[in-house]
Amino acid sequence: MSILCYHAVEDGWPSPMAVTPSAFAEQSEWLARRRTILPLSEVIGRLDRKGRPPRGVSVLTFDDGFVSLYDHALPLLRRHQLPATVFLVAQTLSLAGHPVDWVDTPPEHPLVTLTLDQVLEMQEAGIDFQSHSWAHKDLTTMDAAAVLRDLTDSRELLEDLLRRPVRHLAYPRGRHNTRVREAARKAGYSHAYALPEQREDPGPFALPRVGVHHGNSLRTVRVKDEPSYLTLRTSSAFHAVSRLRNRPRRGHRVSL
Repeated sequence: MSILCYHAVEDGWPSPMAVTPSAFAEQSEWLARRRTILPLSEVIGRLDRKGRPPRGVSVLTFDDGFVSLYDHALPLLRRHQLPATVFLVAQTLSLAGHPVDWVDTPPEHPLVTLTLDQVLEMQEAGIDFQSHSWAHKDLTTMDAAAVLRDLTDSRELLEDLLRRPVRHLAYPRGRHNTRVREAARKAGYSHAYALPEQREDPGPFALPRVGVHHGNSLRTVRVKDEPSYLTLRTSSAFHAVSRLRNRPRRGHRVSL
């Protein structure tokens, strides 16, 4: 019922970005039993006006292309025959490479992204790969020419390496504005995906996804996969309540 967004699947990294292999095993098993998981490209033509898949249908996506997807997610996706899309930071696959410098809560160990050989092996196994920009910069802080160059370079390199069209883009951090959406269109993408934290007007270049985070229980994922969750999550009332809950009480300190 939603386009779910994961990042890393690994132990020992207590970041919102990393679900544990045991948690993903439980979630993927439930999704395989209780939902129809379809490839992203197949669902696109069946989204409703709010950018959501039909009832009972879910989509699995992974951002950043961390190597933990090869180590821990791929065996489970194969076991349950679940299609998935991985959005790659293209420069990590270039000859010069690119370090993982975009994570706010890194682990103690260095973060590693997929190699080209791993990407091609996963593609052969049925995993879809699309663009997560060239270098994972906040596109909303860049001028129009720089955004267009970034997104075009990403698409062209990935198409050259994968030998297939790359028409889908996940915005870094889910951030976008009118300038970024127009650049995505000009760069040759047909659809782009956000992670809305407030009310947005959905469209081909602002399709909403729902993030799955560290510590999310199976019950939480079941709630997040319901159509009503995104409506609630992006409502002004939800954020008003969140601000009240997070407001410091007199005589108390808030830990950040």
